[in-house]
Amino acid sequence: MRPTTRALVAAVALLAACAQLPQAPAGAYEFELSARFAARYRDEAASGLLAWRHRATADEVLLSSPFGQGLARISRDGEAVTLVAGDNKRYAAADAEALTEQVLGFRLPLRGLAHWVRARPATDAPAQAEYAQDGRLLSLEQHGWRVEYLAYEGARPTRLKLNYPGLELRLAIGEWK
Repeated sequence: MRPTTRALVAAVALLAACAQLPQAPAGAYEFELSARFAARYRDEAASGLLAWRHRATADEVLLSSPFGQGLARISRDGEAVTLVAGDNKRYAAADAEALTEQVLGFRLPLRGLAHWVRARPATDAPAQAEYAQDGRLLSLEQHGWRVEYLAYEGARPTRLKLNYPGLELRLAIGEWK
């Protein structure tokens, strides 16, 4: 697999809903979501499924192909982050951004993404945000990313488009818990 293809697959895996994570106790996470994702990195494109469980101190992300084959598993416990690729190679770093830069060659918006998927700016940096008259977030720019909210179901976004120079990620959230 070419390095750019590997990077794209890993990027897609990070952000993309049928993949299954092991059962967790009820209420153990701030949110759980399943989504389809599509990514375009330079002249490469990929798509797949994402299952993500998030809490303030930990994350579990499972990325898989459109047919459910595991591509990557990312785990964060505090500041320790590991990524296990589909070929069982294990990568580790002190934080998610350093890990994605190490494995992918560029940083992904992991520190803001947990806020962005819930339609709010991250709290660690200034953001430019645009809201609709009903109070829903339409778009925001933060950490060098532009996030557009394309659809909502109730108060929760169901379709997002994230742009960073050379990278476009689309996320279609199918299920929230």
